[in-house]
Amino acid sequence: MTGTPPGSPLRVGLVGYGLAGSVFHAPLIATTEGLTLDTVATSNPERQEQARTEHPGVRVAATPDELFERAEDLDLIVIASPNKTHVPLATTALKSGLPVVVDKPVAGTAAEARALAALADEHGLLLSVFQNRRWDNDFLTLRHLIAEGELGDVWRFESRFERWRPQPKGGWRESGDPAEIGGLLYDLGSHVVDQALVLFGPATSVYAEADIRRPGAETDDDTFIALTHASGVRSHLYVSATTAQLGPRFRVLGSQAGYVKYGLDPQEAALRDGQRPSEAAEWGTEPESLWGRVGSGESPLTGGGRPLRTLPGDYPAYYAGIAAALRDGAPNPVTALEAAAALDVLEAARRSARDGVTVTL
Repeated sequence: MTGTPPGSPLRVGLVGYGLAGSVFHAPLIATTEGLTLDTVATSNPERQEQARTEHPGVRVAATPDELFERAEDLDLIVIASPNKTHVPLATTALKSGLPVVVDKPVAGTAAEARALAALADEHGLLLSVFQNRRWDNDFLTLRHLIAEGELGDVWRFESRFERWRPQPKGGWRESGDPAEIGGLLYDLGSHVVDQALVLFGPATSVYAEADIRRPGAETDDDTFIALTHASGVRSHLYVSATTAQLGPRFRVLGSQAGYVKYGLDPQEAALRDGQRPSEAAEWGTEPESLWGRVGSGESPLTGGGRPLRTLPGDYPAYYAGIAAALRDGAPNPVTALEAAAALDVLEAARRSARDGVTVTL
């Protein structure tokens, strides 16, 4: 870290002001005690003006290089630019002596993620990956349920991140160029795989199906991943842009009970609408009509089980954890090695879908 006086906010440089940068990172950084959004790097003039309007007083850099020229004035770099830039920009930041937060996926391969982790260790710097959906309301609720033993031994975990987008939107996320690291396997798949590994530990085998369904689409838009965990749990994970009828976000089946939860965590929608965590007393909460149900022997849609209050989602906890890690040596909220383990699974899933085989890890 640079010479920021004790007690002063840590100065953050943000690379990228598209969806990830403007909707997720900038608002969370700006509302986290101990952090200040110092500089935004984007070459897009409209996004430069957007950053100035949404964060008065922020500095704007036209390129990452321009931002890195001021490395001595910063305490943390956050990389929210397109996937293919994550590794080179994180490498430059670490070699400039700056701690780094990288949006998911941190890299295109597990080997690259582990190399970045080694570089961070070599320089004694924090390298963290923004896996914000560890702080989704439903995920926090499920972790609590499992910890309390209310489901018994979990046997099967079904997780769906489904959308209905019958027309491709274009852009690098839907590009067929492998260099772009696009497609749903690496986009939404990064979330559902990370959540499964956090809940149930390492996977020993991976089977996947990845399809391109929509006319004009270039990369996977309807993907299924099946994991067998060393713990014996089986995870069935679905990510799709082509789901005309959305399934439950979670269906978790255990030896004593099951948990079924519909609907997405409300925090992304709130951030997109311009709401800020520091201004919302009820941040991350949802109405009782969206609570999941816990029970056995009957469908939740016909009254089976009991409604379970969903714990509030807490995306602000991630950057609070980053500030504590940099200031006080608290644990890294999400390590690059954890992200590499998820990339091991994503790479195996890509191979499985391509070759029609089950891959042993």
